[in-house]
Amino acid sequence: MSTPPIPRDDILAEAGLPASGHGRVLLIACGALAREILALKAGNGWDHLDLTCLPANLHLWPDRIPAAVEDAVLRHRDQYDNIFVVYADCGTGGLLQAKCADLGVDMVPGPHCYSFFEGNEAFAAQSEDEFTAFYLTDFLVRQFDAFVWRPMGLDRHPELRDMYFAHYDRLIYQAQTDDPTLDAKARDCAARLGLRYERRFTGYGDLAPALAAL
Repeated sequence: MSTPPIPRDDILAEAGLPASGHGRVLLIACGALAREILALKAGNGWDHLDLTCLPANLHLWPDRIPAAVEDAVLRHRDQYDNIFVVYADCGTGGLLQAKCADLGVDMVPGPHCYSFFEGNEAFAAQSEDEFTAFYLTDFLVRQFDAFVWRPMGLDRHPELRDMYFAHYDRLIYQAQTDDPTLDAKARDCAARLGLRYERRFTGYGDLAPALAAL
């Protein structure tokens, strides 16, 4: 069986992926997780899982995520026996968890993707030692300019860097894959932010067992 093509991240950030089936398990996911979910599906033969993605740039407005998830659930729930939301809290202040509970659907546990990629227990255990760390995932390394540099205005006002990152001392790249090109780009991201660089291979963390349980 051939592996489905991996869509470009810039497309995911704008449009997402269409759902592809009926009467199965639908994953409603953040577009920033599409590559990882498709890789896990292909690698484990999880053909019973269908995927639809909401735009990754919703993370720029976390307050919009619960309503977007609700709309997706309501649009698709009649076509599926089970729906699973592949978002963590993601800055919604518990509103997404409450919305999922109201809709009767489960979601990935954890405060954000940095936590579940690391493993929620491990991330919580080391959080006190890493509160001055700025995290990037594979997706954010690829999309650093679109999701970090430009939204923070650093392309127009680079002098803001010292104000934004005055209390950070390092950039931790949580690598889902072993990719020298991404490693080099992550190093460059750290240099642009004036932070010490640290790479940590996390793989898919808690995302893999959460999907396996479906």
